[in-house]
Amino acid sequence: MSITIAQLRALVATVDRGSFTLAAADLGVGQSAVSHAVAGLEREVGGPVIERRGLAVATPLGDVLLGHARSVLASVDALEASVRPASARGTVRLAAVPTVCQGLLPRLRSVWATRLPDVDVQVYEGDDDEMPEWLESGTVDVAILVDPVAVPDGGVVVARDEMAAVVRSDHPLAGTEALTLQDLHDDGLVAGGGGCERQIERMHELAGMPFTYAHRVRDMGTVFGMIERGEGVAIVPTLGRVMLSDQLVMMPVTTHLERTLVLTGPSGRPWHPLASALVAAAT
Repeated sequence: MSITIAQLRALVATVDRGSFTLAAADLGVGQSAVSHAVAGLEREVGGPVIERRGLAVATPLGDVLLGHARSVLASVDALEASVRPASARGTVRLAAVPTVCQGLLPRLRSVWATRLPDVDVQVYEGDDDEMPEWLESGTVDVAILVDPVAVPDGGVVVARDEMAAVVRSDHPLAGTEALTLQDLHDDGLVAGGGGCERQIERMHELAGMPFTYAHRVRDMGTVFGMIERGEGVAIVPTLGRVMLSDQLVMMPVTTHLERTLVLTGPSGRPWHPLASALVAAAT
């Protein structure tokens, strides 16, 4: 079997973009070159790796290859970057959860734009649990992890923020000093938005209460929309304050919990030099 780097790049780009045409544009080659690369890969592995009807998606065999392809390409990119001239230049992929993308990344990106003007930071937004997976698989080069068990070697703490309640501005308790978890459950807790469920569960453990919810959704925008319509209240990190409309207010919760945000590269493979540059510039 003789699989090439070009074939792996074609597979990953086509799946990520859902199109041979868009993949070719990203790779800076013609569409026929991408098609031929994917076809060559299929000959090597003995079966189709891309579904060609409608949106280009991976077949079951393609899914098996995809994780390995991302890891290989991340290592190749790191190798290539390490032998280039020392000046920081190029593209680095960074993953973060929604509240970090909204509340922390603008400040970090401003710092990086000043200290690393020739580095393009591509942002991938996901949930808490997706960050380590994307980082170790090579989907991204660097990530901001939420509450890791320990700060990885080379990683740095870039922020800490508390969990807080979000209610409508006309809520009867909006003017009080702090809300209890029971106050929130009385109005119906909307949980799950932005990947903060682990922290909310921990708050209930600290308070000696069972963790229950009225609604469970994935998207933070959906959470805030439901609160605006009077369909519940929520607990979110204080970094999410910048995402609130004028109809919503953020309030302290009597059960305090702080989360730690760590900027780091992968632990299971060499760091991309630009990941190291981002970490160094953030300290």
